[in-house]
Amino acid sequence: MAGREPGVADGELGTVGYRSAPDRPPVMKDVARLAGVSHQTVSRVLNAQPNVSSKARELVEHAIAELGYRRNTAARNLVTRRSRTIGVLGSEMSQYGPSNTLLGVQQAARDEGYFVSIAGLRDVSAESITDAVGYFLDQAVDGVIVIVPHPGTFEVLHRLGPDVPLVAVGSGGGEGISGAGVDQRLGAELAVNHLIDLGHRQIAHLSGPSGWIDAAGRVAGWRGALAAAGLEAAVLLEGDWSAGCGYRAGLRIAANRDVTAVFVANDQMALGMLRAFSETGVRVPEDISIVGYDDQPEAAYFLPPLTTVSQDFEELGRSCMRVLLRALRETSAESDPLVRPRLVVRSTTAAPNRPWQGRC
Repeated sequence: MAGREPGVADGELGTVGYRSAPDRPPVMKDVARLAGVSHQTVSRVLNAQPNVSSKARELVEHAIAELGYRRNTAARNLVTRRSRTIGVLGSEMSQYGPSNTLLGVQQAARDEGYFVSIAGLRDVSAESITDAVGYFLDQAVDGVIVIVPHPGTFEVLHRLGPDVPLVAVGSGGGEGISGAGVDQRLGAELAVNHLIDLGHRQIAHLSGPSGWIDAAGRVAGWRGALAAAGLEAAVLLEGDWSAGCGYRAGLRIAANRDVTAVFVANDQMALGMLRAFSETGVRVPEDISIVGYDDQPEAAYFLPPLTTVSQDFEELGRSCMRVLLRALRETSAESDPLVRPRLVVRSTTAAPNRPWQGRC
């Protein structure tokens, strides 16, 4: 474009003379930037949908002509048939929960005859989420499953409102985004009630990072189970999911003679805590009991073997696909019931002994 179109307000046009990178053909994101509209508007124009203003349509068509944009085969066929591809938007994939959720979704998608396109976020920001959604729209995916364990993600997706079904792991659903997930609060209640049933009354919690949906659910379950038993939620430490953090928290708890049990928000932190207790002479489970969360494969081989909460990631993947397929068939926008976790009792929990004398 040589300049601003007559009668168009500030902010409606993209950068003057914008071009895609010379080493690649233009994509839908380039069209949207040059036209000064959203990916969704470009998609509506390309699919000949009626709910686009004549001015926006003109801007998009002008940008397409100037850039020489051509739709890929999957996008050209989107109006008449499905691409049989779903996008999976993920972050924190080095962590056990998100990575295994992704594996569960991939398996469930294959079972339903769908390909999976993955976009991993290095940082969870409005810009990175918007770019990832644009990437999926360029591929003409049939729907998107979101594995980003931060509530701010849902707000961005609400604003974007892409013209494909969205399923967000950990979301309660609503406002165009269906939800799927594991009942994290129930999992925490199973862990804490197990300790209460053994006779523990001072039960600490080492949580995951603030801002994580799953971590918040587990804190709520810990508090709720203690409150239901008339016990105080006195010792709460915030962790970062790492074994090193569990080790440091274990050193702190070893100096607290009142605590007789700890509910730890994941198995990796529980592993570090076991190391700290071993070094300070605190015996598990004779002096203190530990319950982890996730039931990662190594948990059965910790020393002692770890009592923990198991999540069924395969069922979670199937739940995501059931919700997405219902939305694609326009039969229902309802979320699936939360997947129920289960307690796996091993050797790190027992009835409380006399208060130990802090051998640190």
